[in-house]
Amino acid sequence: MIEIKGLHKSFGNHEVLKGIDLKVEKGEVVVILGPSGSGKTTLLRCLNFLEQPDDGEITVGNTRVNCNHVSKKEILEIRRNTAMVFQLYNLFKNKTALENIMEGLVVARKIPREEAEKTSRQILAKVGLSEKWDAYPSQLSGGQQQRVGIARALALNPEAILFDEPTSALDPELVGEVLGVMKKVAREGLTMIVVTHEISFARDIADRVIFIDGGVIVEQGPPAEILFHPREERTKQFLKRMLPVEDYTI
Repeated sequence: MIEIKGLHKSFGNHEVLKGIDLKVEKGEVVVILGPSGSGKTTLLRCLNFLEQPDDGEITVGNTRVNCNHVSKKEILEIRRNTAMVFQLYNLFKNKTALENIMEGLVVARKIPREEAEKTSRQILAKVGLSEKWDAYPSQLSGGQQQRVGIARALALNPEAILFDEPTSALDPELVGEVLGVMKKVAREGLTMIVVTHEISFARDIADRVIFIDGGVIVEQGPPAEILFHPREERTKQFLKRMLPVEDYTI
């Protein structure tokens, strides 16, 4: 489904990604963990070409691109096969929940408005917001806004959804409702790459956990292995700060 080879990205003299190699199978849920500044978000943004990689090769579905000389057409094809859920929702403030979801279908996918509205209403119901179709972002809680963001991504029917710390901007009592929707999506077999600090989500839902630090993949494997029996000392140090005391057995 997704393959990354030798991905490099620098900002000025600071090398953020130092040759990332990663494969994600169709239907796999991959959770990426790591400290702030480790390159997690940059990896997602490079995968969707919100940031231009300096070097490497990216394959999504049947589209393979060389990051050294990628065309606008190839970038568009990658973006058609992926959807992004952002940390800060990125909703249009002057559009209702329904209109936020319809926008991508009508403008980017050229779907007729009547069909786009029908699809958008179905997706809103899926994330538990069918009664909020006419609400503007200012009238929604942070958790509800993020669920609209997830609905917007789902409506595009992508090959994979990329989640960039989708709960980090939420009040603690609102985190559960967003994670609940994400767990529902994961159980339906959609390919997901999730950058998060939610260890419980990684433990319960992920097929694989990847720990990144300093722009490289330190280690990866099944959640039970990486979260509770990591091999690398750097992973152990990170998890010691993240895991509840009662769960810490490393």
